[in-house]
Amino acid sequence: MADTNTAVIRPAPANAVATTNAAEDIRGIRPPVNVPGEWAWLGWTLAALAALALLVQALRKLVPRLLHAPPLPVVPPHVRARAKLADALALLGDPRLFCIAVSEVTRVYLEERFDFRAPERTTEEFLAELRATDRLTDGQKLSLGDFLSRCDLVKFARYEPARPELEDLHAAALRLVDETAPQSAPEPRQPQPATP
Repeated sequence: MADTNTAVIRPAPANAVATTNAAEDIRGIRPPVNVPGEWAWLGWTLAALAALALLVQALRKLVPRLLHAPPLPVVPPHVRARAKLADALALLGDPRLFCIAVSEVTRVYLEERFDFRAPERTTEEFLAELRATDRLTDGQKLSLGDFLSRCDLVKFARYEPARPELEDLHAAALRLVDETAPQSAPEPRQPQPATP
């Protein structure tokens, strides 16, 4: 009985091997390889330290300039609010966007001016907090409540006011900012010379 798992290996003819390997076997001599000496690490370390020293020196000159830069002027909240309310007039053609902008400017102003948490609260929550404070007059509280309720009608109830009503909302927001803006201190009077 013949074994079917046996493999027969036959050598290739001698001339076939010589022709295929002869072209690949002839190569030029490789150039010598530069092997770094034992002290090469010292050169690299010194170069890294020199680069680090240059960086530290540059930072020493730059950091004081940054630290002693003149401070940016602080823009008071009422000035920022007036500018943003003026920008909101460009949105009069879209009542919803206009009311969102005017309401947001007013809420942010009140938060910056009086430390109320107006922007992240609902109108009802904010008005409840407003009733408990004495930072605004009763008239300002009523006006603000009416203003926010009218803005909410446009923002959430899809009420479409006419342009005069939108301009009235803008005027109410501007009036609130003007009434609650800090009053500048009066200039000290110069003593008048006594007249005989």
